[in-house]
Parts: sequence; C-alpha cells; structure tokens
Amino acid sequence: MTALPDNALLRPAASSPQRLGDLAAALDLAPAPATADGWGAAEVRGVVADNRRVRGGELFAAIGGAHVHGARFAPAAVAAGAAAVLTDPAGADLLAAGLGVPVLVTPDVPAVLGRLAATLYGEPGRALGTFAVTGTNGKTTVAFMVDHALRALGRTTGLVGTVEVRVAGRAVPATLTTPQPDELQALLAAMVEAGADDLVMEVSSHALALGRVDPLVYDVAGFTNLTQDHLDFHGTLEAYFQAKASLFTPRRSRRGVILVDDVWGRRLVEQARAEGAAAVALAVAAPPEVPADWRVGDVRADATGTAFTLTHRDGRALRTATALPGGFNLANAALAAAMVLESGVDVAALQAALDAAGGLSPVVPGRMEQLSERPRVIVDFAHNTDALAQALAALRPTTAGRLVVLFGAAGERDRSKRPDMGRVAAEAADVVVVTDDDPHDEPPAQIRAEVLVGARAVSGATVDEIPSRAEAIRTVVLGAGEDDTVLVAGRGHETVQEIAGTPHHLDDRDEVRAALASRTGGPTA
Repeated sequence: MTALPDNALLRPAASSPQRLGDLAAALDLAPAPATADGWGAAEVRGVVADNRRVRGGELFAAIGGAHVHGARFAPAAVAAGAAAVLTDPAGADLLAAGLGVPVLVTPDVPAVLGRLAATLYGEPGRALGTFAVTGTNGKTTVAFMVDHALRALGRTTGLVGTVEVRVAGRAVPATLTTPQPDELQALLAAMVEAGADDLVMEVSSHALALGRVDPLVYDVAGFTNLTQDHLDFHGTLEAYFQAKASLFTPRRSRRGVILVDDVWGRRLVEQARAEGAAAVALAVAAPPEVPADWRVGDVRADATGTAFTLTHRDGRALRTATALPGGFNLANAALAAAMVLESGVDVAALQAALDAAGGLSPVVPGRMEQLSERPRVIVDFAHNTDALAQALAALRPTTAGRLVVLFGAAGERDRSKRPDMGRVAAEAADVVVVTDDDPHDEPPAQIRAEVLVGARAVSGATVDEIPSRAEAIRTVVLGAGEDDTVLVAGRGHETVQEIAGTPHHLDDRDEVRAALASRTGGPTA
C-alpha cells in the first residue's frame, strides 16, 4: 500500500468548475453587500474550510470559531488562490473592506458545508456503495472487517476511520474518526475518481451531532454497542445515545444492522423502526427470547480463533471464523458479515469469498495487535471501562501465567470513568500498572490518582504507578515471564502523546518492540 504524506488531503485530481450563481440559487446563499456585480459568473472548483489547504480555484468556507473567526484567514486563502469566500454575517462584517473575490453569506456555514461540497464534487456518495459503523467500541475493527469482506468479493474499496484513510490502495494516517464535511466529500470524489466501488466508514457520535456526514445517506449502517464515553462532549448518556441513533433514520441510512446484545441496541431497533427506518436486529450473545433477524450459533473457539454460523430467520446461513480473540471480536465479525449480506450480497458469494480469504481476520493496527508470543504482548485501543474489561476477559482464558495490564486515562475527558477503569483492571488482572495516556492540559498526576483510587480499592492485584509511559512499557515487558500476557491498553495505533499542549512522538508498538529486543534472546513471535 502506498503511504501518502501525513498532511495530504485526498481530493480528486480534477473537478468541473461551477458558477457561483448556480450554487447560490441551489443552496440559498446571498452575496455580501460589498460583492461586485457579476459575481454569479465566477467559477469555483471545490471547497475548503482550512486556508492551508487551498490549491487554487476553491471556495473558502470561513467558519466562526470559539476564539477566532475563520474570516480572519480569508485574505490568506485568497492569496493562496481561493476564488471566492463563503461566511456568515459576522464573517461578512469582518470582510467589509473587500477581498477582491466574491463573498457569499449564509446564516450557518457548517449546516450548508456538506451539501455545498457534495454539489461541487458531483454527489460522489451516490456513485458508491456506502457502509457506516458507529458505537462506543469496535467501530474500527468492524470497518476493517467489512472492508476485508468487500475486497474478498473482488470490490475496490475506500476506508475512512480512526486509524487511516484509504483510497483504492493509497493510505494516509487519519486525524479525525470522521473528516470535516468538505474533506469527506473531497475524499469520496477521490474514491470515485480512483475507481472505488464501495466506501466503508467509522462514524463518530461527534460527527453525527455536528452534521459532518450530511448529506450522505448510507446504504447500510451498523451499530456495535453503547457504553459510557465522550460525556465531556455529549453531557449525558442519553444525549450520546441519541447522537448515535440519528444514523439509523431515513435521513442518514437506508438500512441498519443493529447488535441487540445490550439494552441500548434493543432500544435502538425499536426507535429506528418507529421512525420508519429499515432496522435489522443481530443477536450474538443475546438470550433466545430477544427477537432477531440474524443470530449467531454453533460457536467454537480455540487458540486459533473463533468459528461461528450466522443464520437469518429465513434460513440463509453463513459459516466463517475470525482469528481476532474475544467474544467482542466474534460480535464484530458477525456484524460485519451481516452488514455485507444486508447490502444485497448473496450468501453463497460471501461464503466462497470468505473461505478463500481465511475468514474475517484483517490486521487492524492497534486493535488486539499481538507483537510477541512468549511473553504474549498485545497492544489495544481499549480506552474506556467496558472495552478494557472485555479485552482482559478475552485474554484471561488463554493466559497460563500472569495477566498484566498497563493503561492510563486521557486528560480533559470524561473524568467519571477513571476510577471505574482502575477497578475493572484490578478485578481482572494480576498486575496493574497505571501510567500516562494523553494528559493534554490536565496535570498527569491528578489523572493517575483518580484511576488509582479505583484500582487500589480492589484486593488481590498488584497495583503500581509509573508516570512515564515509555518507562512503564519497558518495565512490564522486561519483567514479564514467558507464560505471561501483557496488555498495553488505551492508545492502540496512536503515535502522538500530548502533554501540556506539546505533542511528543510515542508509539506503544515501537516501545514494546524495543523492550522485547532488550530481553535475553529477543522476542518470540
């Protein structure tokens, strides 16, 4: 796979120019008072909301920010080649002196940005089969599994998510789970241009609440689960749920596959159907009395993975497996398979494709990623209470020695989950090492102390505190016995640790590999 520069913005190499007058009429945009006559004949070739990404000929979207209005950057955008500016009334006032290019005004720029970008890039979402995955945990793994299945079927895919953005074999590290509206539509246009058949996306609750995916309507949306997370943004668990639920409405998806193993999934099925959505229920661990369209059975797990049968109530059945460990990855694999089948793929075709591909076992960076066998060292993104508990539960049955977990909690995020994370770690592991995650601008010692309150309230486990994450990783890996399992949790694929506003390079996987290399004889993988 070809890696693009980290700051690359994937856009189509070519796009047709469109007249401002036509765009204004279609989207109810008005010229600013100072805009000269004849503005409607001006042409633009795309839209960007970041002046640093202007290549020439775009419409620059100047959005009001919490501290600085985007209109302040309009002169720089024009100097870089922007052909016009879109802003709100406050931004238009800042630009009253004139820029030498047309200025259009709308009351709410973010609300119109996605529709504008889709129009400018020729509605690329309509040319793709589109899959979306949301939920607290498992989004990345399910997205990789859907992408894996589609490629096994011979399709060319685009992938957008937490770990990376991929366009027909070209990849660039992701900066947001879901890109901003202008970037997303440009990505879709690049996918169409590159010959992609399908789009697979992780869709975050933030993106849904902020309208970043609008006006895209997905062919199939999938729901994994809901547990406490992101309450710093949403405020309440109910608001968090409703943000996720908005994906399963006719406005945002044509069909939804919803895992009903928890009460939130069962509630979501009822709510989606009440709103006129086509909602399909999937049961993996749910009891038999829970109604389901697809159900998992004949589960057989061993050291190589988990095989299962996915059966529809109409009798259709698929037998496949995943090498990724844990019951949660069984659920992830079942959801991915059901999503592909609900898109219209024939069961026999998917069966043959997955048989040839060895099941649903893609390599997912930083998701239960095993870096060594003796000792077994695994890096995982588990960064909330439920994900941490599930990861440890998945590893315990196959750990002959001690189960060691190293983790922290992010700063300036939901503080209420910190003692709970400490508690579940101490309940499930033999050794708990609390270290730093991403403190951001919060004192790291304060974060660790709140995690340690929960960990030290549980008797039985050994609980240590090592502030430096690199030192903590080295300590636990060097101290592990050959039969031990070490889970390095919380950051997964991430490579930048932010401390007091300063970014530092830190890749848990690199630190693990360096520590393994220091062990006598090196790692056994």
